[in-house]
Amino acid sequence: MTRFRAALPAVSILLLLVALLLRPGAAAEGVRGGLSACAGSLIPALFPFLLLARLVNATGLGDRLSAALARPLGRLFRAPGCVAAPFLLGLTGGYPIGAAALADLTREGRMNAEDAARLLPVCDNTGPGFLVGAVGLGVFGSLKIGLLLYLSHALAAFVLGLLSAIGQPRHDLDAPRSRPSLPFSKALTESVAGAVDASLKICGFVLCFSVLCALLRTAGLFDGAAGALSFHTGMELRAARALLTGLLELGGGVAALRGSSATPVNLCLAAFLPGFGSLSVHCQTLSVLAGTDIKASRLFAGRLVHGLISAGLMLGFQIILPRG
Repeated sequence: MTRFRAALPAVSILLLLVALLLRPGAAAEGVRGGLSACAGSLIPALFPFLLLARLVNATGLGDRLSAALARPLGRLFRAPGCVAAPFLLGLTGGYPIGAAALADLTREGRMNAEDAARLLPVCDNTGPGFLVGAVGLGVFGSLKIGLLLYLSHALAAFVLGLLSAIGQPRHDLDAPRSRPSLPFSKALTESVAGAVDASLKICGFVLCFSVLCALLRTAGLFDGAAGALSFHTGMELRAARALLTGLLELGGGVAALRGSSATPVNLCLAAFLPGFGSLSVHCQTLSVLAGTDIKASRLFAGRLVHGLISAGLMLGFQIILPRG
């Protein structure tokens, strides 16, 4: 088993190389599809919020806003009060801003790596730009659905925070220290640069996994797996393809849902995929943890639970709220 694990990366790279040599057209089509998703929905929906989140943080406004929630969130999550900042930033700026904020806190010595690892799935969230703009309006053409998806996502993050606190000791709940704020002109220029950098990184991972998905589709693996999933579960074939794509790359999975009707299954799927995040998003998260002692061993399981809670809440909203 140890030898197999050691050889797995090399074997995977060789298989990818062979696939690229045999199917260069499919790889190019994957890049084009990824670029289309980035330019058509992801960047327009995410960039304004990426910029705003960094501007709020750079000017010190984030610390002032989160100070009011430092004590209640710290008490409920059994964490230092400074957890309020990455929790709010993650829910407003999207992936991987919450994770990046946690990493900054550990580098500054304001949170230990163990607490940061526990809270990583709690704070690493999708923002309203993606859920309301790209999913609600872009997929279903409904602002109401987008808002319900975002509410489900935010509530799921809060519930996950409560679950993560079980068995944890109490922390010092003093209000978090405010970092020195930058002059607005400098904050603006640095925030624009940071938002551009984050957008490029996100698009880079989208392109990488779009190529992988395209190669899998060309090999017939996606269609076969989607057909089997649809047959055994009764799920629409389009939804089955969206689920399999979304597990690898979130933007592609959401794009695969475009044109779907707002059925309970499709809406629950639209809630699950952003909650889980996809392997592409998890790689984005790992990239911002570089240079810290934060272990990401709980990330996959935590995001899976988050996705299931989000889907359950979305189903509950469909039962409770009137249609239309």
